[in-house]
Amino acid sequence: MKRKGNITITDIARQVGLTHITVSRAFNQPDKVKPETRERILQAARQLGYVPNAFASQLRSSQSRLIGVVAASIDNPFYSEAIKAISRDAKRQGYDILLMDTDGSAEVEASAIATLLSYQVAGIILSPVSDAIDYRPVYIDSLRDTGLPVVMLDRVLPVEDFSRVVLDNPTSGRLIGSAMLDLDIQRALVVTGPFNSRITQQRLDGIQQAYRQAGRPLSLDPREGDYTAEPAYRAVAEHLANHGLPEALIGLNQLMTLGALSALHDAGWSYRDTKVLGIDTLPYSEIFDIEITTTATDPSLAGRRAMELLFAAIEDPQAAVREDVIASHIRPARAGGLLHR
Repeated sequence: MKRKGNITITDIARQVGLTHITVSRAFNQPDKVKPETRERILQAARQLGYVPNAFASQLRSSQSRLIGVVAASIDNPFYSEAIKAISRDAKRQGYDILLMDTDGSAEVEASAIATLLSYQVAGIILSPVSDAIDYRPVYIDSLRDTGLPVVMLDRVLPVEDFSRVVLDNPTSGRLIGSAMLDLDIQRALVVTGPFNSRITQQRLDGIQQAYRQAGRPLSLDPREGDYTAEPAYRAVAEHLANHGLPEALIGLNQLMTLGALSALHDAGWSYRDTKVLGIDTLPYSEIFDIEITTTATDPSLAGRRAMELLFAAIEDPQAAVREDVIASHIRPARAGGLLHR
C-alpha cells in the first residue's frame, strides 16, 4: 500500500476514472474544469491523502516564489540571525526560502547552487565557503549565464557583478585595537580565520592600524582557524600547554572566541586571568557572567539589507550592483569586566 505522501495524480485519475490531464488541470487550471468534475477530483484527493508537489508547481509557474539561501555554517550565530531576518522578509513578500548549509565544503556549495538553479529560484543570497582572493568556484559562470539575481552576504567572491552586504571589518579591527590600547596590551595571541581570508586580513590590519596611529608597539601571534570553535580551542590549548597564559587573547569572530574561552576553562584558567577581547558579541554571555569587550554588528540588519538588494534585482534585472556595509561598534565589558567607559 502506498503511503499518503506517495499518492500521485495518476492514482487520483484511476480513482475517479478520468484522464491524468483532466486531474492535473483541476489542480493547476481549475477554471478549465467543470465544477462538479473538479469537486469529484478534490474529494478523491482528500480520501487518498494527496499532497501536491510544491517544487513541481514552482517549475510550472511563470514566476518562482522561492529564494535560495546558501550559507557556509548555520551554526554560526551571525548567520542564524541573518537567515531568520531573510525568512521573515521573504514571507512578507510572498516568498519562501530554500536553505542550503554547505558546512564549509566547496563541493557541497557547488551542488547547492546547481540544485537551486534546477528549482528555478527567483534569486539567491550567497555566503560562500571562502572569501579568499583566489577562490573562484566553477558555478560563477552558471550564475552569470542565467542572469539570476544574486546577493552575497558577509563573505564575498572576487567578482564585481553581484551585489553584496558586508560587515565593516576594518572598523571592527580598529575598535578592538583601541580597546587593547586602553588595556595597555603589547603582546596578544590572536585566533584568526584562514590567513588568505580577506575578512581576517581586514580585521588584523584594523588592529595593527590602531597601534600604528597611536605610535605604540604590538606583537601579534596569529593562529589560523576556519572561523569555528574547534580549531580555536586546539590552537589555544596548544599555546597554553607549551607557552602558558598569554598576556591577551583575541578572537576574530564569536565562535573562535568561544573556542578560546573553552580552552582556557579546560586548562584551569578563567578569562579574568588574562585579557580576552573578541570581534562579534557572545550569545548569552551575561547569563554565564562572561563580561568581555567585543565589537557588535546587527546580523538581522544584514539579512534585511540583503533581501532589499535581492528584491530590487528581482523587480529590475538592470538594477545597478550595490554594496551595503553594516556598521560595527564597540561593546565594552560591564562593571567588573575588562574595560570601563
